[in-house]
Amino acid sequence: MRAETANAKSVTAILLLATSPNDAIRVSATGPDAAAAVSALAELLASGSGESQAAGESAVPGAGPVPGAGPVPAPAAASAMGAAAPPDPRKLAGVSASPGVALGKVAQVRRTAISVAEQGAGVERERAHLDAALERARQQISGQQAANSGAASRILDAHLELLADPELIDLAVAGLAGGRSAGYAWREAYSSYAARLEALASPLLRERAGDVRDVGGRVLGLLAGVTTAPLQFAPGSILIADELTPSETASLDAGKVLGLCTTGGGPTSHAAILARALGLPAVCGVDRAALEIEDGTAVLLDGTAGTLLERPNDSEVAAARAVMGRLAAQRHSERAAASEPAATTDGHRIEIAANIGTAEEALAAVAQGGEAVGLLRSELLFLDRDTAPDEREQAEVYRAVAAALGRERRLVIRTLDIGGDKPLPYLPLPPEENPFLGLRGIRVSLARPDLLRSQLRAILQAAALSDIHVMFPMIATLDELRAARRILDEEQRASGGSVRVGVMIEVPSAALIAEHLAREVDFFSIGTNDLTQYTLAMDRGHPQLAPQADALHPAVLGLISLTVEAAHRHGKWVGVCGGMAAEPLAVPVLLGIGVDELSVPVPAIAAVKALVRRLSLRHCQDLAREVAGLGTAGEVRARLAQFGGS
Repeated sequence: MRAETANAKSVTAILLLATSPNDAIRVSATGPDAAAAVSALAELLASGSGESQAAGESAVPGAGPVPGAGPVPAPAAASAMGAAAPPDPRKLAGVSASPGVALGKVAQVRRTAISVAEQGAGVERERAHLDAALERARQQISGQQAANSGAASRILDAHLELLADPELIDLAVAGLAGGRSAGYAWREAYSSYAARLEALASPLLRERAGDVRDVGGRVLGLLAGVTTAPLQFAPGSILIADELTPSETASLDAGKVLGLCTTGGGPTSHAAILARALGLPAVCGVDRAALEIEDGTAVLLDGTAGTLLERPNDSEVAAARAVMGRLAAQRHSERAAASEPAATTDGHRIEIAANIGTAEEALAAVAQGGEAVGLLRSELLFLDRDTAPDEREQAEVYRAVAAALGRERRLVIRTLDIGGDKPLPYLPLPPEENPFLGLRGIRVSLARPDLLRSQLRAILQAAALSDIHVMFPMIATLDELRAARRILDEEQRASGGSVRVGVMIEVPSAALIAEHLAREVDFFSIGTNDLTQYTLAMDRGHPQLAPQADALHPAVLGLISLTVEAAHRHGKWVGVCGGMAAEPLAVPVLLGIGVDELSVPVPAIAAVKALVRRLSLRHCQDLAREVAGLGTAGEVRARLAQFGGS
């Protein structure tokens, strides 16, 4: 038996091991923490490395409901595509990547190849050029990550890991030694790794080559000075490509693109996962003849059956429209219900708000029943650029969001929340051993009061258009709150404007002094993602610890309870804007604790409101008291899974 080894710090090296089920793996390490490292890695491998969760997210759709799409009933799909008829030369077969049916016109995705010079300007200059491009790519991905959640966010996490892969970087650096340019050496390095992955037997591992090429192409474009714009297509387009990268798929406008068809990739590719998250029908592995179909040709894409039909006839179009009509009716029904208040069966109202980053998302939130914006991520204005937005630009964005919501809906704007996982190229922060425990959130704003003042002035300019609230992130002490409020008070006096003020409860100290904070603010919003990682001392992005960083841990629930009790004693309201707010298991216990608002991603608004309407507040309160006496997150989850709710 031939033994193979891999650097555990290298994602590509581990992938290229191409291990199979029941393979024996030996883990070894050196250094002062070797024993702990080996133990942790062995435990991760024994637990399946989170593969059960990934498999569930990456599984071929059809076995269960897919948000935003809904599987097409088999008979309807078959009739729509004429499955009972003899083989049809117009029909190209592939594999289902995302269910649903779409009628549209072909838009071929064609890319311009990026050219780079082979010879460079010396090893030192080219290495600096490569390092700068890698850092710029990290900033771009971090910016995208701030605007995404769920599957998209986890895929972007993997792309950040690839950017830090020591073996990939070392291979590129080695290529500089022959006088090659950074662009040439980098392209050779990532292309080599992608080709090796594509040669593996495992379909799942082969599909990871697309991620390597996606990340590699991003850096190559930066090295070549090529600006990559998001893909733009006419309304009603069905895209055909050899392959779509995850970043391309994530940037698609689902209002214009109706479906995706690729000759490469597979149902477990990251692009397929994102297509399902977007609710777009998708087919992968289709015959390469699809690439020869002319732009503008009418096609019928059946994402459930995994087929593409060119120039469908009238009966095929009618059958497909019938299926699409039923799905549209279902979505219409959901939207109609979403506009109704979120009231429990015993009459208790709770506000369902949206987490957003743009005016377009604000419009979508209103259309889908959102009653407010509980979190506007203002940092999206500051990310992925070379200079800070000026006061005028910020004010225009805030006014656009406020106008989209109208005067009757509250708009909570979180001030600049950077540091830790969200660096800014024009605001260099000193290297920190523990950046999540260093300059982050309000600490950065207080260190750069010019940025904070500019942002607050911009917010105050929009205050007349909506019920605007300002929220300070990562408040850990009363002194931090008072320092931020002093600056706000000065700007309010100068402008004559006025806004309500709140803080995010994201660290245990804030929850423990909530009684004092409540005297000096108008509201709290609990960021359960950060509150969980700081309470449990577990990085929510850590590959081994993330599954244990559970917001339903009794310690986290206890801090939420302390926060709510303190706020209510002073007549202040409390929202939850972290991921927990949209988790079906968590909603009943949050209601029982007394949370007044749940702020969730826009696509989750209707589902959360529907869930609230099935619950009894009294039963939720009984449940909250019961789980408060439990000792582990597992015990809490087991009890919540049994909860009937009404």
